[in-house]
Amino acid sequence: MTQHGLGTIRNIGIISHIDAGKTTVSERILYYSGETHKVGEVHNGQAVMDWMPQEQERGITITATATTCRWGEFRINLIDTPGHIDFTIEVERCMRVLDGAVAIFSAVEGVQPQSESVWRQADRYGVPRICLINKMDRTGADYRQTLRQMETRLKARPVLLQLPIGEEGSFAGVIDLLGEEALLFDSADLGSTVRRGPVPPGAAREMEEARLRLTEAAADFDDGVMADFLNGKRVAAERLRTALRRGTLAGVLFPVLLGAALRNKGIQPLLDAVGLYLPSPLEAAPLLGHNPDSGTEERLACDPAAPLRALAFKVMAEEGRRLTYLRIYSGTLHTGTALLNSSRRSPERIRRLFRMHAHRREEIGEAQAGDIVAALGCQGTLTGDTLCEPARPLLLAGLTIPEPVVSLAVEAKRAEDRERLPLVLEQLGWEDPTFRVHEDEETGQTILTGMGELHLEIVIDRLGREYGLQVKTGRPRVVYRETLRQNVLRREKFQQQGERRMETAEVVLRLAPLPRGSGVRIVLPPAAPPLTPELLAAVGESLGQGCLSGCRTGYRLTDLEVELLEIPLEAGLPGEQGLRAAALRGLVLAAREGRPLLLEPIMSLELEMPTENLGRVLGTLQQKRGQVEGMEQRGDSEVVRATVPLAEMFGYMTELRSATRGRGSYTMEFLRFEEAPAAIQEQYGLV
Repeated sequence: MTQHGLGTIRNIGIISHIDAGKTTVSERILYYSGETHKVGEVHNGQAVMDWMPQEQERGITITATATTCRWGEFRINLIDTPGHIDFTIEVERCMRVLDGAVAIFSAVEGVQPQSESVWRQADRYGVPRICLINKMDRTGADYRQTLRQMETRLKARPVLLQLPIGEEGSFAGVIDLLGEEALLFDSADLGSTVRRGPVPPGAAREMEEARLRLTEAAADFDDGVMADFLNGKRVAAERLRTALRRGTLAGVLFPVLLGAALRNKGIQPLLDAVGLYLPSPLEAAPLLGHNPDSGTEERLACDPAAPLRALAFKVMAEEGRRLTYLRIYSGTLHTGTALLNSSRRSPERIRRLFRMHAHRREEIGEAQAGDIVAALGCQGTLTGDTLCEPARPLLLAGLTIPEPVVSLAVEAKRAEDRERLPLVLEQLGWEDPTFRVHEDEETGQTILTGMGELHLEIVIDRLGREYGLQVKTGRPRVVYRETLRQNVLRREKFQQQGERRMETAEVVLRLAPLPRGSGVRIVLPPAAPPLTPELLAAVGESLGQGCLSGCRTGYRLTDLEVELLEIPLEAGLPGEQGLRAAALRGLVLAAREGRPLLLEPIMSLELEMPTENLGRVLGTLQQKRGQVEGMEQRGDSEVVRATVPLAEMFGYMTELRSATRGRGSYTMEFLRFEEAPAAIQEQYGLV
């Protein structure tokens, strides 16, 4: 592919809070670009991008779905991501590989909790964004309030590119501030025809003021525009677009458009903006790779002729086989190519390559730098792994995996399913890094751990629907963490009779609690003969595994520094297995001496309810140990932001609907861990 061809690719994702209209926008993009010939709707289960039965029944997106379409000269690789917090890993892995994103906000609800979460994820990976304020036709739509919330809550600098023609139910189109023209969308052909005309006379002054603000924002990225702006000269639209593009690619400006996707209004200008303001693979921030052999760093160029480097960002299990989604950063990938998984030091071979259209596949023979494709044949590759040429190993940075906070026990109902259940759960684990499975050592039960009740509910539903496994489940349980109250110094000696002589290993450990949210920090001494780096790394690995198992309750340790102070050598150089055993036993016994305590997950909660129900809802929140952080009025509703322990929130939706006669709703996401109450500590014997 030529440089010009790479310059016309746009790898973008659609991100937003649940129910802001992501999938509806994606369906219109596919329709207007000619990829589909019928408009799919979420509410009737006909959306192309929501292809899973669970998505169609619930009207929500559960898994990130990739597709490809063309708009003018541009080829757009599009990923529609979920908005529910339980499936945040789908957004995380897409942000890792995308060059740009379209953030969607509801003109009625504005910036909502998950809007903030996905915005922070995009900030973390440096993804440039354009924004669409959707649902402009709804009662209570207020795009100005949404712009203010973007500034205050997201600390962003939105740049409005359009003004609405009509309000709420009379919303008919938009005024293009750069082109200084009105855009109306013909309802007779589902908005396919865009009629351009003069700006309504009553809106001319407002348009001039808005265009002046737009010019002021663009002037920060072009000295010529700045000079004309200060001299009061009118700046041509093309110069403004170039300056706005610079600001957008720098991650400082965020162009904002208006629309009503369900009413087929505003999507074509959004597609134009994707090409105008979002980066191609050539313009995306360059990645740094780490050579695992030499330790040197390498900056990747988006070049089809360079050595192959690709990141596996998603894995799907299909009849026991893995379909692996790849973002190719450099080089060219052919069917049949032998590769190295440099993350696991294992060989892989690409059997078949596909360009994905939701769950429909288009087989291709090769893919090049800048492409997002799916491959069959990778046997051991998981999310976040790097694939490269065997002769040129390189490791790319993976992605941040959020910690699951809810668990439940399962067992097969039928005897013939007991052997299949672990195999199927392992396959589901390939797909989702936030889904964990382990066996309770005391009860022998299989424990599933996930991001929330809905997450685990979908897993159970898939076991029955896709794999024919009927299971019994226990009640959802909170996933706690252990930490220590005090410092501990411990010397641990391990002895075991070997084949020829007594094997002895000894370690000296220091454990110290850290501030909340610090995680686990393992500190190893510098290697000095006869202690090799490999031997010290093995001890560090054993200490890390010990932290995952905890010391008293089975919940993993956190907010803890584990320092290996010394490995005494009086009895000679110890063996690796003896050192591992001494380190693991020393860690557990030292932690028990450190007065362990439980930490419980605290959730950030946003409630929306009619004002008349506010007092009753606040009363129930207080009973659940909730703390109100703030309140604001939104139309006829009251919005309450609070923090609350996860342990109190199981089944809360039923309680909230009862208190508000079915008119209340809430969203919730993990915030932090805090010390659990004395009653819970006592229950686990940690008082």
